[in-house]
This record gives sequence, structure tokens and C-alpha cells, in this order.
Amino acid sequence: MAIRALFQSLSASRLARRVALAVLIILLVLAGVQLRRWTWDETRHVRFQHDIVNALYWGKETLAEGRRLSPKEPSANSWTAFVRGYFALYDRVKRKAYDHDYRLDYPPLRLLVMSIWARQVRSDFPGVDDGHPKHVKPLLNVNLACELISAVAIFLLVRLWVQRSSGATRSRFVRDLPPRHRAAICGLAAASVAWLEPSMILDTHGWPQWDVWILPFYLFAVLAAVNKRWFLCGCLLAAGAMLKGQLLLVAPFFVLWPLWQKRWMRALRLLAGFASMTALVVSPWLLRSPTALIVVALVGGVSCWIFFSRKFRHAWVWVAGMIALGTFVAGALAGGNFAWLQIGFLYGSEHYPYLFISSCYNLPFLLDRLGWSLKDSLWSYEFGSRHVAVTVQWMLRLAYLGGLALCSLGVARHSRKRDPRLLIAIATPWLLMFALLGQMHERYLMWGAVVSAVALGVSLRLSVVHFIISAMSTAMIVHVMLVDKKLETTLRVVDLLHGVRPYASGLLLACVAVCLWDTVSTGVPGFQRRRRESRAEEMPALSLRPAPEEVEVS
Repeated sequence: MAIRALFQSLSASRLARRVALAVLIILLVLAGVQLRRWTWDETRHVRFQHDIVNALYWGKETLAEGRRLSPKEPSANSWTAFVRGYFALYDRVKRKAYDHDYRLDYPPLRLLVMSIWARQVRSDFPGVDDGHPKHVKPLLNVNLACELISAVAIFLLVRLWVQRSSGATRSRFVRDLPPRHRAAICGLAAASVAWLEPSMILDTHGWPQWDVWILPFYLFAVLAAVNKRWFLCGCLLAAGAMLKGQLLLVAPFFVLWPLWQKRWMRALRLLAGFASMTALVVSPWLLRSPTALIVVALVGGVSCWIFFSRKFRHAWVWVAGMIALGTFVAGALAGGNFAWLQIGFLYGSEHYPYLFISSCYNLPFLLDRLGWSLKDSLWSYEFGSRHVAVTVQWMLRLAYLGGLALCSLGVARHSRKRDPRLLIAIATPWLLMFALLGQMHERYLMWGAVVSAVALGVSLRLSVVHFIISAMSTAMIVHVMLVDKKLETTLRVVDLLHGVRPYASGLLLACVAVCLWDTVSTGVPGFQRRRRESRAEEMPALSLRPAPEEVEVS
């Protein structure tokens, strides 16, 4: 009885609840950090060293190019030489490549991070030639920061949207909780699951890879969109894409979102933000002559005069967009360099011309089992001397674009109705990307596994789907890591994971179909029916007062 009374007194005290919540959050964070350290230590025998060595190699190439362009010995290792080598590396790689095989597929910001890391490694360990585990710690810290920021973003997103849906949720985890606590608990549950996501931990601290860097940009772009800050949303998407180009595959989702709502100006503000951030990052490659600088200055001056003098709404947004457009035009017409685009983005899209890479549970894997290949022609026609063909690759791309359009339609509807299913709608594009597109690496399901943690704020069924997707994402990464080393003690596990691939592919497609169904479904959510029924039960059987009008959430 005394223990029960103690718990009742603690639950009744607001200060005690806050202290308990703070202690729980601290324990979760510390447990996640310790789990990552343990993963790094225990996976040393199956670690995939190629990506570490590749990152160090290209970072050192930046330093070598800077020294080559700085013949004076005192300035060879300065930051000035570093910057000079960074901006010249794409040119050198393009010039020396044989048959357009560049080998480098880093976008500008990713190359910058790896070059800074290589400079630190060279400073601390002169003469080092490979990516020794001790030297990777700075990149692991960046991974850790991105993982923590992603968990915070998921908490904010889930809490915000459950609050906007009047604190109601179809999740059975919190059905018995008071409505005022549901949003925070749903957000904390989703953030905790994302923070402890096993496939993300393996990808970032077992492999290790740098895929997690784009997750904070995507999640905060969603937060900006639901708060109608479309220019900021575009800036975040562009910055994330400069770290890893795969973010561009889901970026059209944000453009179609306001278009389905017939909010054309919102879509234009998003594009203005995307173009502005992109132009800011790549301007050193584009504006390489006085003529280009003069053109951009004239465009900026004329834009300011037009938009500010006539008092346009969001005038600074349109000025930024026009300056960005002027930057690209000036770069194209006045000797700008677009090697960053060809090497950092276009080369990667054709680098691996296969239906899938390594071990993938998706539709392209099933097509490969049926004997198809990525470039097989499904339909062709000759127009005189021109030959037009629709390949398997393009059919998969069209199917994905159709699914992406449905996702944007669903999120537009759920945003208008303040339906919690908006949360699963923002995760479905990542799942569709992996399930339908060719040339996928097994690691790429990790993005969908992390973002789909928001399902804990929607329903129990979707929460179960999330955990299934998480298990499959982890299994694929484990499979590839074990196959790469071929340790005798793991051969049975490798054989098991190899044998389940066809069944796991079907299961993944079924899970993605469930998520897509909830994304596009127009049915009235169950929580709204229960709410109306409970209100009806609370009405007295006979009342002389007029019945309250039913107010629909706009």
C-alpha cells in the first residue's frame, strides 16, 4: 500500500513527472550512445572498410590538388590551398577520367566533409594511407549527431501532428491516456524507436556509412512544410541533396503536395528555396568570370526594384529565387563549370546499371529472378532514324512517380483534414523508392525504417508494419556485411538470409502496400467515429437546449 501511495503521489506531482521524464530521456540517450559504441567494437571483424578507404582517398585527393595548385611550400597546407584544391578537384577528375568512368560520385557538400576529415587525419597522423578505425571517429561523431537530431525531429513532428488532430490517435498504446498527454507520449515513443533503430545503428556504426546525414534535412523539411514555411523547406531539401543525391528522388513529393491543394505560390516558394540554396553552394563553380558576376548583380538589382517597390508578398523570397535563376543562367552562358553536376549527381545514377545491388528485398529483385535486366526493352518504336525504347528501368521509374503522386495527394488530404495519417504519408515515399526503383543498395531501406517510426502516432497496425520493415532492413545490412567477410562461423546465417530473399521481398511489398493504402485512404479515421459516438452518448435523452452544431476540422 505504501508503494502504491508513493506512485500515486508522484503521478499527481507535476514536478515529479517532469523529473521522471527528464531521467527517462537521459537514460534513453545514454543507452543509444552505449549501444553504438558496442556495435562499433563488436563488428570490427565484419566491418566494410571500402567506404572508409574511399572517403579518405578522395579527401586526400583534394589536399593533393591544393598542393599542386599552390607551388609555394609555406602555403601548400593552408586553408587557402585546401579551398583551391576543393574547387578544382571535379575538373581534374573529369579531365583524367577514361570513358566517363569518374569513380568519384560525391556531391559537393559530401566531398567537402570528407576533405575536411582527411585534412584532420593528415594533420594528426602524417603519412597514414588507409582508414584506420581510430581515424574514423570524427565521422562517427557526425553520424551520432545526425541520428540524435533525427530522433528530435521525429519527436517534434509526431507531437505537433497529434496535437493538431485534437490529441486523438488510433494507436492502442495510448488509448487509455488523458488526451492532453497523448501527443507528447506518441512523440517520445516514436523518437525512442527511431533513436534505437537497429538498421540505422548498423549502417552508421557497424558498416559504417554516411547515409544518415540526409535524414535531419528531410524531417525538418517536413516540419517546415506542415508549418507552411515552404522556402525553408526547399532550402533544407537542397542542402541535404548536396550531401547525398538520393534525397532528390523524394523531393518531387514536396512540390506535388501544395499543387494538389492548388496552392501554386507555395510550390513556387519551395522551388525558390531549393534553387537559392543550390546556387549558394555551387556558385564558386558557376560564377568564374567577371561577366557572370555582373549578370547576377544586375538580376539582383532589378529583382529588388520590381518586388520591393511594388510591395509583393514574400518579396525577399522572389528576389532570392531570381538571383538563383540568374546564377545558373550566367554559369551556362559565361563559362561556368557544371562538372559538379555531372560527377556528383548524374554519374551516380548510372554507376551501377543493375536491377539491384547486393541483397535487396524489393520488386527489382523479383524481376531479376524472372530473368529481366535493368536495360531490357519492353516496348520500342522507330521514328525514321531515331529509336525510342521503354526499358524496365523506365517502367519502374514511372511506377514510382505514380506512387509518389499518390503520396503527395494523400498528404495534401490529411493535411487539410488534420488527420494523423499524414505521418505515415511522409514515410511512404522512402518505402516506395526502395520497393520499386532499380539500382538500390540494401542500405537504402534504412531511411524508410527510421522515418516510418512515426507510425507509432497513427495506429497499432502501422506500428507493427514499421517493426517488420525495420527487421528486414537490418537483415539486409547484416547479410551484406557477413557475405563480404565470409567467416566460417557465419556461413549458416548467410545461407538462411540468402534463402529468405524471395519471401522477404513479397513481405516488404505487402508492407509498403499497407502504408500506401493508409496514405491514400479517404475513409473517416476511427478516432473521429469514436469521438462522435462518445459525444452522442454524453447527450441527455431529453433536453430543451438546442443541439450543439458539429464543427468539422478544416
